[in-house]
Amino acid sequence: MEIAKDCVVQFHYSLKNSNGVELETSHGGSPMAYLHGHNNVIPGLEEAMAGRNAGDTFSVTVPPEKGYGEFREGMLQRVPVKHLQGAKRWRPGMVAQVSTDKGPRAVRVVKVGRFMAEVDFNHPLAGQELTFDVEVVAVRAARSDEIAHGHAHGEGGHQH
Repeated sequence: MEIAKDCVVQFHYSLKNSNGVELETSHGGSPMAYLHGHNNVIPGLEEAMAGRNAGDTFSVTVPPEKGYGEFREGMLQRVPVKHLQGAKRWRPGMVAQVSTDKGPRAVRVVKVGRFMAEVDFNHPLAGQELTFDVEVVAVRAARSDEIAHGHAHGEGGHQH
């Protein structure tokens, strides 16, 4: 089955920055799953997936505007340390998760005080050109509940 809108895609990937440094990989774990055509992965990766089939392997380099966006100045904000999720002790450079009115958001810790932290709301990968090495593991038609919810369910996808 060819990857198209309303397909659930399972894939393994390795993500590298423009210097070739591996930032993350799914190898050694379960493949990632997403519902194609529903903005569940960055645009540049989703575009590169279209038309592929299970068993395909490829590399794609994604510019910032089709990835996590350009780096924007003025995205610093002070938040209570107790609102940072992901660690017990915080240091500059660490990535935390905070809850916003638009859902959870990754932020980079810039400065930490006793009660307040200064965080950068740019995505930690904003402004970077990224290369994905991808192996498409499986492709199937989405179920009606997955389409209604806008995401894949089951292994590698969202668990309800």
